[in-house]
Amino acid sequence: MSTAPEVVPVTRLIDQPLVRAYAAAAHDPNPLHTDEAYAATTPFGRPVAHGMLVLALVAEAMTATFGETWARGGTLSVRWRSPAMPPCTVTARAVLKSEAGGVATYDVTCEDETGALLLTGTASAPLPA
Repeated sequence: MSTAPEVVPVTRLIDQPLVRAYAAAAHDPNPLHTDEAYAATTPFGRPVAHGMLVLALVAEAMTATFGETWARGGTLSVRWRSPAMPPCTVTARAVLKSEAGGVATYDVTCEDETGALLLTGTASAPLPA
């Protein structure tokens, strides 16, 4: 019987004002994220959300489930699959993959409202004793 908790998905709108706020907070001056004229000259054709902004939704879901345990001992390993193009609604999901040695490991994904996969990977967290 599994003792690993279910991780509730997190869904957020990622729009250009959020991307600009993240760029300022992260001290990330890359114009790909904030300068529409510059981004139009790239293969993406428009601004792209920061990968870490998307990944933060996974961390939010894991924090909501594991709290301080996640902060002290959680791990993430992900691969970006596609860029998030604002405005888009992104959902982070974590599905239990395994439970062994007091650690729960989840398959994690982020996808946009069209179903495009933005990232995949795993997240692991120690289980409460």
